[in-house]
Amino acid sequence: MFEYFPGNYVWNLSVVAALNSGGLIDEVDRACRPIREAGAQGSDVGTGELLKSWTAVVDDLVEQAEHDRAAGHARTAGRKFHRATNYLVHAERMQSADAPDRNRIYQRCLTLMGNTFKLIDPATTRVEVPYRDTSLPAYFTDASAGGDPAPCVIMWNGLDSTKEHMYVSGFGRELAARGISTLMVDCPGSGEALRMRGLTARVDTEVWAEACVDYLEARPEVIAERIGLVGWSLGGYFAPRAAAFEKRLALCVAWGANHDWGAVQKRRLEREGENPVPHYWNHVQWVWGQQDLDAFIDEVEAVCLDGVVEKITVPFLITHGEKDRQIPLRYAHRSYEQAVHSPKRDLRIFTEAEGGAEHIGLDHFDHVLTFTADWIRDTFEELS
Repeated sequence: MFEYFPGNYVWNLSVVAALNSGGLIDEVDRACRPIREAGAQGSDVGTGELLKSWTAVVDDLVEQAEHDRAAGHARTAGRKFHRATNYLVHAERMQSADAPDRNRIYQRCLTLMGNTFKLIDPATTRVEVPYRDTSLPAYFTDASAGGDPAPCVIMWNGLDSTKEHMYVSGFGRELAARGISTLMVDCPGSGEALRMRGLTARVDTEVWAEACVDYLEARPEVIAERIGLVGWSLGGYFAPRAAAFEKRLALCVAWGANHDWGAVQKRRLEREGENPVPHYWNHVQWVWGQQDLDAFIDEVEAVCLDGVVEKITVPFLITHGEKDRQIPLRYAHRSYEQAVHSPKRDLRIFTEAEGGAEHIGLDHFDHVLTFTADWIRDTFEELS
């Protein structure tokens, strides 16, 4: 993996993710160069400086985009708003849960994302998925054409990503090119659902799946019998868990085999494996709505797919990087071995030689992304 900050895995992960989500090397270098010394002090120290430096690049881009929009150059402006969103969400993601103005910064991400849709992607709109007595914020990319409904994939994020990360990754665009719509959802414990609505994560993710499927079944643009579910990172637990119990789903993808995330937390207590974000223990307690570490560890012990993936009865793809420093490779094999009732179960391990070997393939995201999109298209066609 490209390492702008030698030895600082967490910061490097954000740099690589930004680059693989449409970032430009010159702009990323402008954001990172002033904070190289801060990056050498560890992942927690200097995250405020990181936000300031990346925001300076965002501010420049936004100013340029506004000039372009005023001049009638909508596409040029939209592309700059897209990159500004990309950089800001990756910087915001790195802050501690109680960082000053975090919600204001995230609200700016939402505004920039909305500008992108208006200027260059009218097929994507912001929607609300009814959920209990509130709703889950989401983006819907409509791939239906000529009045004919299309298959749709629900996309769930992980521990620290947002629907904006999902959008800038380009996965929805790749699915749309294959005739498949995408619903990118901020699940409880992530993104806007956590920051703005206080919705925290839970073990029984089939509850979110039920809400998402109910919503999509009511949309005339969607083929109700062709709704799939993809989850990356911690979504590699969320999605298989949901598919085991929400039987209206037509397929499932674990983009990173988070088979036993509860055990991973105990490994991290022993300083085994890498953390995905700075201020890690502060972050996970925020996500799960716990006030102390012991209560958090007790709750997430149940975040395990043993006895669960056996209940998946639809096509199931597991992807994993052979050099994933967060989630052990053996969990990918465990999910595959236990999914005995899936009529089509596939395990794809991405190697260091080909790329995509890091966590969820962030070192060569396009390689993993297009493979997954092709598998989904092929599987939907087989189900037709």
